[in-house]
Amino acid sequence: MRIERDPPRPPLRQRRSAGERLREVLLELAGGQATALAHEETSWASVTFAGARHRVDLQFRGPEAVEAGEQFIALLPDHEFTLPRHLVADATVTQVNHRLDPPHLTVRCELLLIEED
Repeated sequence: MRIERDPPRPPLRQRRSAGERLREVLLELAGGQATALAHEETSWASVTFAGARHRVDLQFRGPEAVEAGEQFIALLPDHEFTLPRHLVADATVTQVNHRLDPPHLTVRCELLLIEED
């Protein structure tokens, strides 16, 4: 007697959090030249809005990466983010550390994400 079985199901994908999606977008904006060193998320709310503040530290190593980092610094404040069910209300670079030898750039950015209904 032969027993037929259903083919195995692929593993379920976990939903990515808004913070994880934000980090992915930041790394894309960095041209794939950055590494995320740290990411902190703090809940935030006002009388009319709720969301979270995010602080992300990115590291750029090597001449090409540093150039991408400098471009990232210029682009971040005006970048149009598309994150499902979230609006980026504020995006700023708050700290930059730059070394010439070896070429190295560390950027801290802070973003405010507001939940959309």
